[in-house]
Amino acid sequence: MNASPVILWFRQDLRLQDNAALHAALARGGPVIPVYIWDEAGEGDWTAGGATKWWLHHSLVALDASLQTRGSRLIVASGDSGEVLSDLITETGAEAVYWNRRYEPAVIARDKIIKADLIAAKIEAKSFNSALLFEPHTIQNKQGKPFQVFTPYWRHCLTLPMAPAVVIRKGDFPAPAEWPASLEISKLKLLPTIKWDGGFYEAWTPGETGAQAQLKRFIAKAMEAYSDQRNTPGIEGTSRLSPHFHFGEIGPRQVWAAVQALSKDSGVFPPNKGSQTFLSEVGWREFAHHLLFHFPQTPTEPLREDFKKFPWAKDKDGALLRAWQRGQTGYPIVDAGMRELWHTGWMHNRVRMVVASFLVKHLRLPWQHGAEWFWDTLVDADLAQNTLGWQWSAGCGADAAPYFRIFAPVTQGERFDGSGEYVRQWVPEIAKLPDKFLHAPWTAPENVREYAKIGGNYPDPVVDHAQAREAALAAFKSLRGDSIVERDA
Repeated sequence: MNASPVILWFRQDLRLQDNAALHAALARGGPVIPVYIWDEAGEGDWTAGGATKWWLHHSLVALDASLQTRGSRLIVASGDSGEVLSDLITETGAEAVYWNRRYEPAVIARDKIIKADLIAAKIEAKSFNSALLFEPHTIQNKQGKPFQVFTPYWRHCLTLPMAPAVVIRKGDFPAPAEWPASLEISKLKLLPTIKWDGGFYEAWTPGETGAQAQLKRFIAKAMEAYSDQRNTPGIEGTSRLSPHFHFGEIGPRQVWAAVQALSKDSGVFPPNKGSQTFLSEVGWREFAHHLLFHFPQTPTEPLREDFKKFPWAKDKDGALLRAWQRGQTGYPIVDAGMRELWHTGWMHNRVRMVVASFLVKHLRLPWQHGAEWFWDTLVDADLAQNTLGWQWSAGCGADAAPYFRIFAPVTQGERFDGSGEYVRQWVPEIAKLPDKFLHAPWTAPENVREYAKIGGNYPDPVVDHAQAREAALAAFKSLRGDSIVERDA
């Protein structure tokens, strides 16, 4: 036992349960001083976007409230993380700093410097894993190299022992005799000054309690049918846990344990096809962090070197990019997704693939443009996941087979939104169109268009699908020289 204070440095681990750094800090025996530091420069080129700032504000409020129920509180500061920690050590007499690890390149570099400086100052500095089931530096293939294909990666991971979720004991946390000074969370100015976030409040409950409630809802209502319903955007068939994962309001070991608990009666794990598919999606998140750790250049550069020469189209005045961003492409399933994103800060995963494919293969605009837009507008914007998703869609990343696959927006809409529920919700201009024309409104006869009153309220397609498809395939052939024959997906 050590009676000196320990600073518990919160980052993207904004929860109390299954928090390895908190568990170790409490086991140390002295006062625990929870701290959050808003350090934009420490994030490198990927500072938080507008949507994630909104979430962070509310998550910090929720964390502080949870700490106060345990006799503690959250100290909030702004500035260089190393300097803030040094000042806090001086002010509080703390002899240790504990935190949970992150895996983004700029953060890794910053944390190494901070840890070295703390140790040089004779401060105990320890980091822990609470974010992943399998840390990237511990996983390699038979050749001793990082995996680049998901299936063998995940198959290998499932042969390894998995640590259980950490249980934090009940009762108050030991507090210091005096609390250091703290900023009010509102002083971080994370909330938008222009109120574009109204739909966020309807869609989300940030914080650990909200994360647990969402997990319970998913298990009770959607997990068993997840493998069949996860591709249907018009229903709530996915977990919607991604922003809670990103901010560490829930951890993968907690999710794993919740699925294991369902297996107690049957003795079968995973208990059904839906849960098996869902856990593989947890694995995909792990894979994303594995790739980012081993290939830190990929947020801006293609993993496949030859794609640096891809012949992107010209969009001199940015009209095509703006049409995509605003949900005005003339393809309803694409526009529905982009509008859902703007209104709620989230987009259904199937639709994410469709809109990403449309940007890079129909419009042939660089995938980095899409990654930047998602980074600013998604509440679950995560550097590892965002990078993997966009490189997969562009065909230049890991596991992107076939890399020249082109999602046909009309076919995708008809296949996964056959009833039109999703499109009608987000593209109300064409809601009165019959189902047969809903996903291709330009094909509707004039009298039907007049009846539906779509007229000039909804744009014609910004590109012709067949022509765009041929141009994209030609671009791939010029790049690779492959014999490419691909049907619409």
